Amino acid sequence: MYGVVLAAGRGTRMRPLTDRRPKPLLPVGDRSLLERVFDTARDVVDEFVVVTGYRGEAIREAIGESYRDRPVHFVEQGEALGTAHAVAQAAPVVDDDFLVLNGDVVVDASLPRALAEAGAPAVAATEVDDPRAYGVLSTDADGALADIVEKPADPPTNLANVGCYAFEPEVFEYIDRTPESERGEYEITTTIDMLLGDGRRIDVARYDGTWLDVGRPWELLEANELALAALDDERAIAGAVEENAQLHGPVVVEAGARVRSGAYVEGPALIREGADVGPNAYVRGATVVGPGVHVGHAVEVKNSVLMADASVGHLSYVGDSVLGRGVNFGAGTNVANLRHDGENVRQTVKGDRVDTGRRKLGAIVGDGAKTGINTALNAGVVLGTGETTGPGEALTRDRLSE
Repeated sequence: MYGVVLAAGRGTRMRPLTDRRPKPLLPVGDRSLLERVFDTARDVVDEFVVVTGYRGEAIREAIGESYRDRPVHFVEQGEALGTAHAVAQAAPVVDDDFLVLNGDVVVDASLPRALAEAGAPAVAATEVDDPRAYGVLSTDADGALADIVEKPADPPTNLANVGCYAFEPEVFEYIDRTPESERGEYEITTTIDMLLGDGRRIDVARYDGTWLDVGRPWELLEANELALAALDDERAIAGAVEENAQLHGPVVVEAGARVRSGAYVEGPALIREGADVGPNAYVRGATVVGPGVHVGHAVEVKNSVLMADASVGHLSYVGDSVLGRGVNFGAGTNVANLRHDGENVRQTVKGDRVDTGRRKLGAIVGDGAKTGINTALNAGVVLGTGETTGPGEALTRDRLSE
């Protein structure tokens, strides 16, 4: 069985974190989103086929020709024309039953297993409290798929389409005949309707595990929180922890990392290879200190993701934030992560103000951005790729790069 992983999108809702990388390569814990998808499916597939598009070469370089002894093939979707069109790109490689998985969604291994056990064709579904924002499935008396209705005002069931499928190679013939939707795309749900119209039985694989679409910056924080929660009480110290540094709870210090004297690390926390923390720093919450990151003297980092080679100067506070690769925070940079009125933090995504659902959310900072000393970043603010602030500046509005 093949695992066809869709990883072609531009990830515009995730900007600026996707300005220089494809979304499936965003870090979640100690590996990328895409690698986590591979891990969930590895036990039930023999080979992977990755459908790339935006910055596809970066995915090829990061993954290579195999992943944990499973061959990996790459095909390109030159233009984003819908899910069915993306699946169709795998046709030259796939000659057996296959799963369709998303390269930017956090699930657990029970999902691909359920699809594989259901047999092709099958669609994965999960129960949600309010399914109106999803494709909603109806089933026959024997549990087979009867219909999928997109975002109905009056949902017939609470079964939401997870967006993962099992197919036989004949589905490519149906995709070839799939008409363009009103959105100008070729939708896999239309293809499924055609299969149903020809009397084909499509099983419904029930799934009740984790399901997180990592589409917006604060959802990357949530994905990392989930990943670090899996550490349980793990304590793995391969790097250097100096005398008088204190580690509490689940903490991983990778080889080549250093935690200096006076630092206090309160897990779950992951300190990656080459990172340097302290002295006298405080790291807490579900925090990932990425490869080569520097956390300076008297810095507090709480529930945040610091990507590779970021640097947070001394006397700074970073809370509930995501810092991209190579970000440099000048000394005394402080991030606000809570509104005074107690309401959820809002953020602008593709021009719309969105309720993030989080009472606490700090700054989202693109790769290579720099702050001057004593900068203040307001809750939910976005500092774009390569952007800067001046000394003592208070940033209360997004500053975006082109």
